[in-house]
Amino acid sequence: MRIREAQPDDAPGVVALRAIVYPYQVRGVESTRKMIAEPVPGRDWAAFVAEVDAQVVGWVTAQRNASTSTANFGDINLLHVHPEHRRRGIGTALLTTATGHLAPLGVRRLRAFAQPDALPFARRHGYQPSRELRFSALELNPAPALPDPPPGVRLLSISDLDPHLLYAADVAASVDEPGDVPVDSISYESWHYDVWDNLGLDKTASIAAVVDGEVAAFSLVKRDGDRMWSDFTGSLPAYRGRGLARLTKTAALHLAAANGVRVAYTSNDEANAPMLAINTRLGYRPVAAEWSCLADLT
Repeated sequence: MRIREAQPDDAPGVVALRAIVYPYQVRGVESTRKMIAEPVPGRDWAAFVAEVDAQVVGWVTAQRNASTSTANFGDINLLHVHPEHRRRGIGTALLTTATGHLAPLGVRRLRAFAQPDALPFARRHGYQPSRELRFSALELNPAPALPDPPPGVRLLSISDLDPHLLYAADVAASVDEPGDVPVDSISYESWHYDVWDNLGLDKTASIAAVVDGEVAAFSLVKRDGDRMWSDFTGSLPAYRGRGLARLTKTAALHLAAANGVRVAYTSNDEANAPMLAINTRLGYRPVAAEWSCLADLT
């Protein structure tokens, strides 16, 4: 077993591994390749793989969280090992490597995510469960009908928008999202990389509700073949209670299905009752759960 920094050519193996452990996650090979080759700016992002007999059997990423005002906070994401290679110390080696990357950067508080059966592993390494996330799926057969917007509201594909308008809406909608730390420090550069320049972003199916020239609500679609991920659906506080989040998500699902998407996935904090209610009305069904887990880095 060897732990090493991930390389762009690892992308096919990484995606194949993810499909086994996280079948509800959606990120394609080319998007993963770019993520490794051109890391997100300003976060000291790094990825590591575990290799056995020249095959990728484990993966983890680590980064400073630059999207929150909470000081010295870091994320260890998608730590996973192929089921046939577990209980051999690979997960611990990956976690140690990721933690070692963050420690010199001044990170003092760590967050990772664990499936329920991995919570004992998390606890053994000093992580305590914090918040539960629900992952849900929707078969787009049939797809939701394309809704008619109310008077004064225009539905536009984000390809027709100035990205600065969508960025402003994303920032405003994110501030009160449930989570372990506030999402209140998203730079335009970081957002542009994560969202606008993401190779999986379907800018035609991603929809915004525009009112008086302002993006009032939006739903983003990231796609890999006939699978999609509802990356973020949100509305500005001033426009909530008008059904615009549900409107944009329904329109996005309709357009994605019309272009060949057959199943949609999404995730929500269990405390996000409004979004969970929207997904239930649309027909999403729970398929998995994960827990955010927190630890101090001393």
